[in-house]
Amino acid sequence: MYKRFFKLKENPFNVSPDPRYLFLTEQIQETLSGLIYGIQTRKGIMTLVGEVGTGKTTLVNRLLDWPNQPATKTAFLFNSRINSTQFFDFVLAEFEIHCESSSKSQQLMKLNQWLVERFRAGETAVLIIDEAQNLTFPVLEEIRLLTNLETSTQKLLQIILSGQPEFEEKLNLPQLRQLRQRIMIRCKTSPLTKEETHAYILERLKIAGAVANGQPIFSPAATEAVHLYSLGIPRVVNLLCEHALINAYVEQQRPIEPKIIEDIAREFKLDVAEPIATPESLHTSAELYNSEAFIQNLGEALSRFRVSPYSPSARQRK
Repeated sequence: MYKRFFKLKENPFNVSPDPRYLFLTEQIQETLSGLIYGIQTRKGIMTLVGEVGTGKTTLVNRLLDWPNQPATKTAFLFNSRINSTQFFDFVLAEFEIHCESSSKSQQLMKLNQWLVERFRAGETAVLIIDEAQNLTFPVLEEIRLLTNLETSTQKLLQIILSGQPEFEEKLNLPQLRQLRQRIMIRCKTSPLTKEETHAYILERLKIAGAVANGQPIFSPAATEAVHLYSLGIPRVVNLLCEHALINAYVEQQRPIEPKIIEDIAREFKLDVAEPIATPESLHTSAELYNSEAFIQNLGEALSRFRVSPYSPSARQRK
């Protein structure tokens, strides 16, 4: 709708995790390098922690598209509210490992055999789990035990646990001290600074086809307003900028001025609700959702409301 007006080839502020749009701040570059190093040297368990909307999924997609990566087989688990049985079912399905038995011992034997074959073929197996803060203690223990699948010198399975700051709080609990000691690489994503927010907006506009020396699309004051209301959270920056382009097109306004940003911020309540969690809200409670029995009962309750069964078909795979 607005692309012709602003002379753009595509929408620059889509919220989908397109790796082409990953903005490489100094920290993101360090994080990306750390994860690549961890995979290439087979470190085992790595964590990626960051506030909601700071680009963790986009970073992981860029990681999997990295041109210098060796041959990899990847499993990407988006649904972290699963029990141990479901966890192994998902892992085998994502890696396309066929196992007729539902026995965990048989599944582990199949997985270990497959990992050894990948290792001998010079391939690297990577398991990525998103929303890791929702994983139960039993599932986290199964993940820890997966690091025992190894040769005498290297881990056969590389695991990236990606989660919100609550996950880091959870890892500090005494119950997870064994898992915590197995984490070899710790990476983070953070909100953008004011300068990075300005550069982020310009970079996305450039990738979308904006003319480098043309009339600016956002005024400097509008960019400052975006940072003010977004607190540097890239997902919120995208929200503000996308709606700003639409509103500016409707009003035939270029460059975009702060008032448009302020109106959108009020519409989405960004002037009264911060887009990041307060430190008090990160403290782990009594683990209401920790037990596998709770998750199993929840699944059974929800199944009563299903009209027809659906199988997960939207898994992302490299």
